[in-house]
Amino acid sequence: MEVLSVASEAYPLIKTGGLADVAGALPAALAPRGVTMRTLLPGYPAVLDKLKGGRQVAEIADLWGGPARLLAGRAGGLDIIAIEAAHLYDRPGNPYMGPDGWDWPDNWKRFSALSWVASELALGLVDGYRPQVLHCHDWQAGLTPAYIKFGPSDRIKTVMTVHNIAFKGSFGSDIFPQLRLPAHAYGLGGVEYYGGVSFLKSGLECADVVTTVSPNYADEIRTPAFGMGLEGLLNGRADTVFGILNGIDIDTWDPATDPALKQNYIAATVHQRRVNKQALVERFGLDGDEGPLFCVVSRLTGQKGMDLLIQVLDGLVAMGGRLCVLGSGEPHLEEGFRQATARHPGKVSLVTGYDEPLSHLMQGGADAILIPSRFEPCGLTQLYGLRYGCVPVVSRIGGLADTIVDANPAALSAGVATGFQHDADSSHALYEAIRKAIHMFADEKTWRKIQRRGMKSDVSWAASAELYADLYAGLIGVKRDVDQDD
Repeated sequence: MEVLSVASEAYPLIKTGGLADVAGALPAALAPRGVTMRTLLPGYPAVLDKLKGGRQVAEIADLWGGPARLLAGRAGGLDIIAIEAAHLYDRPGNPYMGPDGWDWPDNWKRFSALSWVASELALGLVDGYRPQVLHCHDWQAGLTPAYIKFGPSDRIKTVMTVHNIAFKGSFGSDIFPQLRLPAHAYGLGGVEYYGGVSFLKSGLECADVVTTVSPNYADEIRTPAFGMGLEGLLNGRADTVFGILNGIDIDTWDPATDPALKQNYIAATVHQRRVNKQALVERFGLDGDEGPLFCVVSRLTGQKGMDLLIQVLDGLVAMGGRLCVLGSGEPHLEEGFRQATARHPGKVSLVTGYDEPLSHLMQGGADAILIPSRFEPCGLTQLYGLRYGCVPVVSRIGGLADTIVDANPAALSAGVATGFQHDADSSHALYEAIRKAIHMFADEKTWRKIQRRGMKSDVSWAASAELYADLYAGLIGVKRDVDQDD
């Protein structure tokens, strides 16, 4: 089966969040399962720099206001087709916004071009290459199914994966005439959304199948509380909406071999994490006492519940805990953590920005990771936490609820607990979960059992890759040979 993944980012070439991790890991997970997956990416400087030796496979005279070339090759372990179009993608830094922190005003053009190129590839733009399925990720690729549905051939099958339904890719109706779509595509069954254009709505409406990144989130987005105004559409096609849990790259995220750690370890030697904990304490300038060390690796936003955490930080410290934070986001939340650092020197510390090696050290050295999100489609940091014995403390929502077993008395007695859950959008519930974790940390034997159980959890892509391969096969009417699987 030949599948083209259409994404705005893919690790290790370009990353701003979990979408990149998924787009980067899925091709390798699918390869043993009869799926050849190439990834179509915008030709950002970071992508082209890594795609040295890429060969030109197509030329486009006018791609939304300028010439473009398609370059194919391998980079970062991925088979890549990159769109080299300087007028759209030759910009520094974040792929979505300028140095002033505002979205690029022509993002509609930059990502409709991505979707249009994907549809042209499916129609034979490159000699000898005709993908059978287009797998589209989030709003940036959301117009792809519309270009297929309203194009010259709708035989190509499309899958639309929602990583976060809150980001709809919404623009004014004035852009529609420039999208190279027929007039009748502007309607309820197409790209129109409340008098404008929504790229995500277009994908949800026009794709053959919609997937989300966890089973629980697939249910949540069909409710008014989480559907962000799209729940009616999704309920109308509920039989084609599936939740497939994300996995992680267990080779990149492996505490036994991770070069970012001061001390490598396995579940049987989880006590050796203390070397990493000491390195983490020194890196953040924290006191070296024996209490539990919590960490946060996150965008600092309201969605991630960071305001709730700020509200309970004084209590966390009073109970003997310490906190190290890596992230950036809403200015008032960054300032809230800075103020907590000033109030509690040696107990709370903040590093702004993103640092991939440091994030690995935090998972390998902190005792627990806090993820108090108000909504979380899947979440990957809790999976990294499980893998590294960094016990997750999470909201009971989305993929967090699907992946973490709460350390309640029944789960502890049955030997299945892997972390701590709490009600979402409640600082009181978060405080109680932290209190429970600190209390449990004092029982070293029980804490070690929770860590080891988490480290033995299957957080790989194996099961989910099977589901995706079956999904593709069902769309194109192919019977899979399961003997080829791992």
